[in-house]
Amino acid sequence: MATVRDTTYDLLRDLGLTTIFGNPGSTEEPFLQGFPADFRYVHALQEAAAMAMADGYAQATGRPGHVNLHTAPGTGNGMGNLVTAWHNKTPLIVTAGQQNREMLLIEPRLASLRAAELTQPYVKWSYEPVRAQDIPAALMRAYATAVQPPAGPVFLSLPMDDWDRPADPPPQVRSVATRFAPDPERLREFAAVLAGSRSPALVLGAAVDRANAWSAAVALAERLAAPVWCTPAPERAVFPEDHPHFRGVLPYAIGPLAETLRGHDTVLVVGGPVFRYYPHVPGDYLPADARLLHVTDDPDESARAPVGESVLGDAGLTLAALLDLVPPADRPAPSARPDLAPPEVTNPPSADALFAALARHWPADGVLVQESPSNLAALRRRLRITRPGSYFTMASGGLGFGLPAAVGIALAERDTGRGRPVVAVIGDGSFHYSVQALWTAARLQLPLPVLVPVNHQYAILKAFAELKHTPGVPALDLPGLDVSAVAHGYGCASTLVDPLDRLGDALDAALAADRPTVLPVPISTEVPRIL
Repeated sequence: MATVRDTTYDLLRDLGLTTIFGNPGSTEEPFLQGFPADFRYVHALQEAAAMAMADGYAQATGRPGHVNLHTAPGTGNGMGNLVTAWHNKTPLIVTAGQQNREMLLIEPRLASLRAAELTQPYVKWSYEPVRAQDIPAALMRAYATAVQPPAGPVFLSLPMDDWDRPADPPPQVRSVATRFAPDPERLREFAAVLAGSRSPALVLGAAVDRANAWSAAVALAERLAAPVWCTPAPERAVFPEDHPHFRGVLPYAIGPLAETLRGHDTVLVVGGPVFRYYPHVPGDYLPADARLLHVTDDPDESARAPVGESVLGDAGLTLAALLDLVPPADRPAPSARPDLAPPEVTNPPSADALFAALARHWPADGVLVQESPSNLAALRRRLRITRPGSYFTMASGGLGFGLPAAVGIALAERDTGRGRPVVAVIGDGSFHYSVQALWTAARLQLPLPVLVPVNHQYAILKAFAELKHTPGVPALDLPGLDVSAVAHGYGCASTLVDPLDRLGDALDAALAADRPTVLPVPISTEVPRIL
């Protein structure tokens, strides 16, 4: 008779979930024993790294990821990056071990108390099966929940003594819809507003990239003769940034955002929230007399928007439908943004100088994964993303995602056969949040360059302190960190990029290597402005 373990592994095969990211613990060993030869276990040294690797892998493959965590303490370790997966809308199936059922009443060591509540509210569904035999069916439900819009993580707590129990008949493997079209009548109303608009603006969010809808976004922008912005702090690039209609990323504060959109009477937001704000800079949500139209596949996102009218629908399907409804505008198209002046030459170089150099040496078809908050504005100014699926970061604002996510994305590029080069840009503060991911990258022999701007400080926090007038905040400097020594300790190569003209050769060598290469680059300690 088949066991619960047998039936579960068969279901995982049928769902294409044969790669498992994790860090094994005692409560997971009964599930992992006799690990099948056709499965792959991606070993992370800490649960936060496992979670972000699975997130990056799922985003880059376009399929759900499976991450297996230890019981309550290990799940707690992964929670920061679970929050990021929730905001990234990444379909993840998170499973964690639980103590033996017969001991749960007396709350033994490593029991997860109220396990189904532990990960809330940052999962779409969480559950601890009532019977061992319910595990496969719960997994099928978890899969269906994770992939349906809005996609996101789910959580199952699985007692360690369930796996050898006799199984019920296996659940039916079901397919579910992952996209839905907007209400036609509501969409015609939106199209009429756009057709009658004097000066519309298009604001695009990460769902446009997730829906592979760049071409539809370009076509609609050109049909409307409208400028295009990204939503504030986007986790994906959404529009070719060398296109003459592209204007950049909106500021993430209320007053400055409205000021940026001044002069537009209609603002169409597709595939992102309205809006992400931080810090608090008060003002009007929109310019006077402006009307906002919001397209989202997330009812909660629609409900919490402070302004605007919404329609629920997949970003790509909605953009395509609007193209059929909106007539071409008879106004002139926006002019291209002027080219940036070359950055000033300083020693050490500024962040602008570093990223201007990176743009000159950027690999063809490259994928950027970034987590360098204080340098983000300079990075987005100097390195323009021009094709889909080429930019990833954390929607949550929490650190520790970028480095392990880059490992997951690089692994996905290998597994899918696309082989696109992946480059991570990780600040020297962010680098140490999930630094254990370097070991996994080295074991997988991934040719991953990790560019580390080194300014020996949490510059982003110093910038917030200046904005908020909070002098004397402790612990904002990072003396004594040796990025290269840490890299070598995890089995990676490392090359100091100093002076900056060594960057091209160092990057080329890193992309041709058989292991990750950490590239620390000393930069100016000047504190950037938040807004």
